Amino acid sequence: MEKKTFTKKDVAKHIRKRSGLRIYECEQYMDEIFASILDLLMDDSADRVRIEIRNFGVLEVKNSKAKPQARNPKTNEVIYVPARKKVHFKAGKILKAYLSQSREK
Repeated sequence: MEKKTFTKKDVAKHIRKRSGLRIYECEQYMDEIFASILDLLMDDSADRVRIEIRNFGVLEVKNSKAKPQARNPKTNEVIYVPARKKVHFKAGKILKAYLSQSREK
């Protein structure tokens, strides 16, 4: 089964079909939305950041714990992995319901 990849341009074309806006307007709006989301997720003043988009899902920046006993699978060497931040996505109700449907061929 082949994976289908959509680019930002593909999403802008889809928005154009739904809204009737020009393609460059769709791309400008998308650029502003993504830039705003990035700014909010990279906010250093907050320990944890959460962006909730109703009917879509939640993006949340969480702190991961340091792993002092991690192992490099290639060399089998024990290494230390420092604590860092990671982004977690939790699907909203509509997407979760769609994904939970059984897929029979």
